[in-house]
Amino acid sequence: MTRVLVAAVLAAALVLPASAAQFINVLTGGTSGVYYPLGVALSKVWDSGVPDARTSVQSTKASVENLNLLQSGRGEAAFSLGDSVSQAWSGNEEAGFKQPLNKLRGMSALYSNYIQIVANADSGVKTLADLKGKRISVGAPKSGTELNARTVFSAAGLSYDDFGKVEYLPFGESVELMKNRQIDATLQSAGLGVASIRDLSTSIDIVVVEIPAEVVAKIDDAAYQSSLIPAGTYDGQDADVATVAISNYLITHEGVPEDVVYAMTKSMYENLDQLAASHAAAKGIKLEDAVKGMAVPLHPGAEKYFREVGVVQ
Repeated sequence: MTRVLVAAVLAAALVLPASAAQFINVLTGGTSGVYYPLGVALSKVWDSGVPDARTSVQSTKASVENLNLLQSGRGEAAFSLGDSVSQAWSGNEEAGFKQPLNKLRGMSALYSNYIQIVANADSGVKTLADLKGKRISVGAPKSGTELNARTVFSAAGLSYDDFGKVEYLPFGESVELMKNRQIDATLQSAGLGVASIRDLSTSIDIVVVEIPAEVVAKIDDAAYQSSLIPAGTYDGQDADVATVAISNYLITHEGVPEDVVYAMTKSMYENLDQLAASHAAAKGIKLEDAVKGMAVPLHPGAEKYFREVGVVQ
């Protein structure tokens, strides 16, 4: 009798479909930026909000690397700056995309990045023009931040040849060089209050360098909009500072199932408080702005959710 029961159980197990795990690798950025803590928070949301999800979080060089990894199927969700998304879709080789990344699909607009140029107060740098001859870090090579740096400096009539030294380093490493007086300034494209610059401002006296509206107006890309870094964002910053802002996006690819992306999008918007708790930048994520400026087609799963809530008609 025992043998019969065991055989019956085994037979039933062979007939019943096994529940397949859904792997979700979240592509972020450097650990001292905003993408990484938000990615960690999102992975926790998706662990409980997506059936059978098995999530992981990967630290990367951010936008450009993330989009190339998505195209090759080595991730299911990725953070990216809006200008990088449009350049990836068109296949801008100079920006790091050897061919159009036609598998990319949009999940949601997120918060805005602010281009933040911070100089050591002892360097004498107060304006963009003062950066000539100075040592500066512009972000990891071919990262979204580094592409932003090229764009802004070009609009200001500057090139990398104008600087005394150019370092291509992530946020945290750039800050360490500034603390050690090995560079004079760093450009970081991130949410307001990014941990790396907060850390720097508590260690040395800094100057947040203005990017005037007339410089922003020379940038031929609608993704770049004039904005402000509010007074008090960093220690020693006593006044608002004009700068430029660029929207961030959460991107996926066509190979991720519709029901999975639907669950990812829905659970993200139902748990924005958890994201905001991981970093203040997430407070800028608004459902009504979810599809604004999206440079790639919406994933059908995200579109289904946005239709349900009335964002897409």
